[in-house]
Parts: sequence; C-alpha cells; structure tokens
Amino acid sequence: MPDAQSIYARIGGREAVEAVVSDFYDRVFSDPLLEPYFEDVDREALYAHQVQFVSAVAGGPVTYDGADMQAAHEGMGITDEAFDRVATYLAEALSENGVAEDDVEAILDEVAALEDDVVDQ
Repeated sequence: MPDAQSIYARIGGREAVEAVVSDFYDRVFSDPLLEPYFEDVDREALYAHQVQFVSAVAGGPVTYDGADMQAAHEGMGITDEAFDRVATYLAEALSENGVAEDDVEAILDEVAALEDDVVDQ
C-alpha cells in the first residue's frame, strides 16, 4: 500500500523546506550565470515565496500566494539554461537535505511544468 503521507510531511515540514530553500539560494546567488537575475530583488521576500512554493508543490498545508509564475518572471529574459541550472540547484538542495529520490523527482516534475511560464520564449 503506498504511503499516503505528503512529501511535505515525509521530508520534515516547514523546517526542512526552509533548510532546502536556504541551501538552494546559497547555490543560486553564488552562480555567475544566475546572479544578474537577482541584483535588484528583495531576497527576504523571494526566500519567503520560495518556502511557500516548495511547501505547496510538496503537498504541504500552504497556499502559494505570490504572483503567478508568468507574471513574476515576465521580462526577465530567463533562458532555458538558467531555468535548468535553477532546477539542478533545487534538486541538489533537496537531495543534500535528505529528501528521497522519488520525492525529489515529484517536486522537479512540478517545477518542470512551469518552464513555459518562466522562460522567455
């Protein structure tokens, strides 16, 4: 019988998500390819929205209340390469914080579904 518990609960809830997001942004903010996208961004607000987002896609009791993905990223010139790099860093942060591979894949599937809304075509 499959485990009906949400990914959010399995990985340790809000505290675990916050650790993942912190590790994720350490990687993102130190990457020369990605750094320009975040020059004039309120990092605290960004961190809070990312905690909400990861919690929501992991099935947590959280509703993401940020701007929709297309509106939030419109005009930023985000490339496929930058999107893929961010997804890689999220996968690494999830894995290094003890998230099971199946759960990492499930979260990345949710992220991949947003690529068309985030990347400038």
